[in-house]
Amino acid sequence: MIGDNAVSIWTAAEVDDGAVPAHQLPHLREILAWAGEYLVSPHSGLGRKGPVCPYTLASLQRGLFHLASPADGSDVTDVLGAVESLRSWYGKISSGIAPDDQELLTILLVLPRLDHRDPTTLDDLQREAKDNFVADGLMIGQFHPVCDQPGLWNADFKALRAPVPLLAIRRLVVFDLPFLVDSTAHAGSYLRRFAPDIPPRVRDLLAERVVGSGNSPRSA
Repeated sequence: MIGDNAVSIWTAAEVDDGAVPAHQLPHLREILAWAGEYLVSPHSGLGRKGPVCPYTLASLQRGLFHLASPADGSDVTDVLGAVESLRSWYGKISSGIAPDDQELLTILLVLPRLDHRDPTTLDDLQREAKDNFVADGLMIGQFHPVCDQPGLWNADFKALRAPVPLLAIRRLVVFDLPFLVDSTAHAGSYLRRFAPDIPPRVRDLLAERVVGSGNSPRSA
C-alpha cells in the first residue's frame, strides 16, 4: 500500500491477497472482480468490437491496475482531498513505469459510501476535478450503479455503470478527443499535448471550433 493522509492506494494483487483493511476489502474486491469480468469483455450493446475498456486487461496483466479509497470518511471534502491527492500520486507512480507502459496505469477510487441511487454528487466531483486532470494529461471518469451517460458508439448502452460509485483515473490518450468537446480548455489541453507543432493561436481557434461542433461527451 501507498498513500498519505488523504488517500490509500493498493495494487490489484494486494486487494486479491486481502492486504487491505477489513472494512474496505469487500467493496474493493467487488470492483476488482467487476473490472476483471465486465471491463475486459466484449458486450453486444457496445457498438464496436473489442472489450468495454481496451486497456484494462493489459493493465491487470502488467500489475498497473490499482484501487484506492479516501483515508477518512465519506464527506465530500474528504473525497475531494483524495481526488486531488491521487492526481499527484498518479505522477509519482507513473514516473517509475517504462514509458511504453505508462498509458496502462489505472487507479480506481472506490466510493461505496456515496449514494448508490443518485449519481449527482459523483458527477459533480468528476466535473470539478476534470479541468486540473486534463491540464495534467490525465482523464478522470465516473462510474455509478445508475449512471446514464450514453455510450460513444451506441447511445442506448450505459457503459459507465458499476456496482459501486467510483472515479477512474488514467493517462490521456489520442483517442480521448470525443470526451473533451464539452470545454474549450479541455480541447486546448488535448491539442497542446497531441499537436504541439501547431502555432498557439491556431490551436486556440481549433479548440473553439471543436467545442462548437461537438456533441455532449459520451462514454467509450
